[in-house]
Amino acid sequence: MSGNHMPVADLARHVGEEIGVSSWIALDQARINEFAHCTGDHQWIHTDAERAAREGPFGGTVAHGFLTLSLLAPTAFEVLLTRIAPKSVVNYGLAKVRFMSPVRSGKRVRNHIKIAAVKDKGAGRYLVTTDNTIEIEGESKPAVTASALAMLIG
Repeated sequence: MSGNHMPVADLARHVGEEIGVSSWIALDQARINEFAHCTGDHQWIHTDAERAAREGPFGGTVAHGFLTLSLLAPTAFEVLLTRIAPKSVVNYGLAKVRFMSPVRSGKRVRNHIKIAAVKDKGAGRYLVTTDNTIEIEGESKPAVTASALAMLIG
């Protein structure tokens, strides 16, 4: 164990617990446009503010659901890497992903992370499942709920 970091195996003692909450992340129009550019998803509900305000059901543009989902990795790193120091982390998969509520452009989100399972896979590898709830600031329904699996090494 180095510094204040616990060994990865000790995460098993925290199964069922919320281990932390990430910082707020703004999903402004610039970020939404960048995501549209990177993915090729230029649907007007995301990128055309005037049309989205006029014709869309949300009064303006909204973030792509997959943009919000993509925040699982950096928010998990922020929360978990203050507690553990693995040599490497590899995405393993997703389960139970639900897009609960759209994130309107300009809103902020953050991730509440709960340890759902830790499985020792041998050779210093641990399959860690987290339950994630991406909260939208000032709103009662979350944007996304998802179980994420990651292989933590060392």
